[in-house]
Amino acid sequence: MQYQVPQFIEIEDKIFGPLTFRQFVYVAGGAAICFLAYRFLPIYLSIFIIVPMGGFSLALAFYKVNNRPFIEVVESALRFALGNKLYIWKKTDTDSAQAQRNIAVDPSKVLVPKLSNSKLKELTWSLDINNSIYSKDSGFKSRDEIHPENKTSISDSDELTSFKGLSTDILNRR
Repeated sequence: MQYQVPQFIEIEDKIFGPLTFRQFVYVAGGAAICFLAYRFLPIYLSIFIIVPMGGFSLALAFYKVNNRPFIEVVESALRFALGNKLYIWKKTDTDSAQAQRNIAVDPSKVLVPKLSNSKLKELTWSLDINNSIYSKDSGFKSRDEIHPENKTSISDSDELTSFKGLSTDILNRR
């Protein structure tokens, strides 16, 4: 048995001539309010109600903003205007904040990380070894050749503990 698949389900049916039911309700409601204003108020006061109400009812029935019905736009605007608003960050400029910005940093109070003496010696020695290895090939001078007064002794066994396994000719170059 074959079933007919519905098509065009997003399109509203035209019930009252060229108007859908929703459009008819908006236009009929606007016309009723305009008629009541005309009937029970003097003409010079009713004109201030008839024109905006007629325009609003026609906009509800026919006007679309970015392919969305005007009633959804009005609903979103009212929800925004009357709803709670969440502010994530508010800048407050107090006197204490300005005072903190104006405080100069004392260089003696700045904490600088310090290396221990043995780690510093290991680091400089490893840099000297790498520098001296590449200085023979590339023609660069090592730091000990430039500053012989700063030459350190490598006879201390504590400094060489992290370099176990290096060939002896690298250790004897110093």
